[in-house]
Amino acid sequence: MQRIEEIYWLRFYGCLAVFLFHLVERVEDNYLPHLTLDLARIPLVLGTPIFIFISIFLFSARYGNAVPRDFLANRFKYVMVPYLVYGLIYSLAEYLRLLARGEQPSFGYHMTEYLVFAGWHGYFLIIAMQFYVMFWAYNRFDLRRWLPSGRWLVVGALISMGYWGFFRWQAIEPPGYLHWIAPVGWIYLFFLALVLVDAYPDLDRQRWFRVFSHPAWLVATVAVIVAFTLRGALAYSSKETWVVPLFLFAALWAMAWLAGRPATPLVKKVNEFSFGIYLAHPLFFSVVDFVTWQVRVPLWLYVPGLAVVGMSGSILLNRLVNRAHWSGLMFGKRLRVA
Repeated sequence: MQRIEEIYWLRFYGCLAVFLFHLVERVEDNYLPHLTLDLARIPLVLGTPIFIFISIFLFSARYGNAVPRDFLANRFKYVMVPYLVYGLIYSLAEYLRLLARGEQPSFGYHMTEYLVFAGWHGYFLIIAMQFYVMFWAYNRFDLRRWLPSGRWLVVGALISMGYWGFFRWQAIEPPGYLHWIAPVGWIYLFFLALVLVDAYPDLDRQRWFRVFSHPAWLVATVAVIVAFTLRGALAYSSKETWVVPLFLFAALWAMAWLAGRPATPLVKKVNEFSFGIYLAHPLFFSVVDFVTWQVRVPLWLYVPGLAVVGMSGSILLNRLVNRAHWSGLMFGKRLRVA
């Protein structure tokens, strides 16, 4: 398969978006909420959707209808093993933190919350695994006949927007992140990837793509979102109704704007460690937080401390664990970037 430079750029952006979203969240939690930080979160909410989109796009471009027999077994191995390993680490760390504060959490309930209900940032891995199964079934049973990607991109976007809107409207909070990991809220990403792969690399020949990739759509969407932000009327995560149109117009614009732009060495290097950065950065954020609980640190020092320790620690850990196949499998495989 030919190198798809646009995907390098999108993965680079997605990795930094997730990293910075959690960094901003720490700043707001530990120091102060601020309108500027809320505005900064708007482009950062696209991190998780980008990773889901990239996965389906690449698999569809690589395999088409000829999905290998061991596809699901390999995906399960490389996705669910790190989910269990990091899920145990994060759940045990949080359990011990609660004990240190004098609370008496139920060990069984706490572990269920993390590992079964996906109540940590690795919920993305559960979503991804479900979409791998969906991708396999879509091609294995030729579901394209009943679920054409173009039509179902529109249907899927409406379904996803309705799904997130319903949970926000009803203020329903299931255990862990159960409603986050349901594929219903992310279905638009699946069909968007299929639609773009079908037309790639000649996207500009598609009239619909030329129309909807025009930056005016993205600018108008962002303007509406900013207006609601200034009114204090939005919540900020990738699980909101307004994220669906934002991602669709941003992805279409990005695919047009990035076409023909070779990825730089820095972009490729971040791609190489992106999985490890995604999985491990909250661990190193917690190291910084532990220090700040003992010694008061000013905000101007706390933010670069989070950034440097979170990024460098994640990369060093990923380099270390990937010296052996088994440890790389457990803690996140390093991507091979040509």
